[in-house]
Order: sequence, then structure tokens, then C-alpha cells
Amino acid sequence: MAIKVKPLAEASKYWVEGAGARASRYESETPAAAPEWEKNALAAAATYKLAVSAANIDRLYAGGIRRAGAAKFARKVRDVGAPRFRPGVEAAKSDYEAGIAPYLEELAKIDLPPKRPRGDPAN
Repeated sequence: MAIKVKPLAEASKYWVEGAGARASRYESETPAAAPEWEKNALAAAATYKLAVSAANIDRLYAGGIRRAGAAKFARKVRDVGAPRFRPGVEAAKSDYEAGIAPYLEELAKIDLPPKRPRGDPAN
């Protein structure tokens, strides 16, 4: 006996509506999983190394790219990436500041002499 399944359009509509309605749950519950994520990700470091060092990794990587294709890439940039770009940059402001601060501090300490004529070795 065949398994009864919902039509694709109905299943995808249900999935989109359900996932969208759970955005607040994602926002409230996901940060609490951060310590567990960190612990598990660190524990998987050796497995990651084995996976990316596998003899056939280049073929697997290329196969995944071919399956997705340029059209999916372009669609995801347009539909997902572009709308999230500005909020993502804004959300990363403090991380950017923490990362760039040491470089800006060092650059601020440099005292450049006056610029000399073009080609002058003192430049």
C-alpha cells in the first residue's frame, strides 16, 4: 500500500508558514544552545580534518556545486542574502570594531614625514 503524502505545494506552504511563525522561538531559544554548539564543534575538529582531507573531497565539493548550480546561487543571493545583508552588517558592528581596533590603534601611532616629490626614495 502506498504511503499517503501531501501534494508538494501544500507541504511547502505548511513548512514556510510553520517555520516563519517560529522565528521568535528561534531567536529566544537558539542562543541558549551556544555552549553546547561550541562544545560539540570543538569535539568534531578531528572529524572535520579527516573530512576535508579525504582523497575524493574535491569531487564531492564539485558535485555539490554542480547540483546547486549558478541559478540557485543567484536566486539565494537575491532572495535571501540581499535582504539580510544590511541587518547582518549592523549586527556585526561590535565584532568589526573589536577586530579592527588593534590595527587602527597601531596605524594611529605612525608618524609619517611630509610627502616628497614623486619618485623620491624618501617616500
